[in-house]
Amino acid sequence: MKKLVAQINAEIELFQKNAAAQVEKGNKAAGTRARKAALNISKLMKEFRKASVEAAK
Repeated sequence: MKKLVAQINAEIELFQKNAAAQVEKGNKAAGTRARKAALNISKLMKEFRKASVEAAK
């Protein structure tokens, strides 16, 4: 579970960095990387939900 949370935090940092580059500098490639990170965050959050429910049992 700790590893999963660390992965989520890493993806969030990556998203924030790339999203800021797109918004502030108009970097289109950073926007693509930010969207990819957003998809990865979504997948990791689903995994976290499953792990959290299992840990609560």
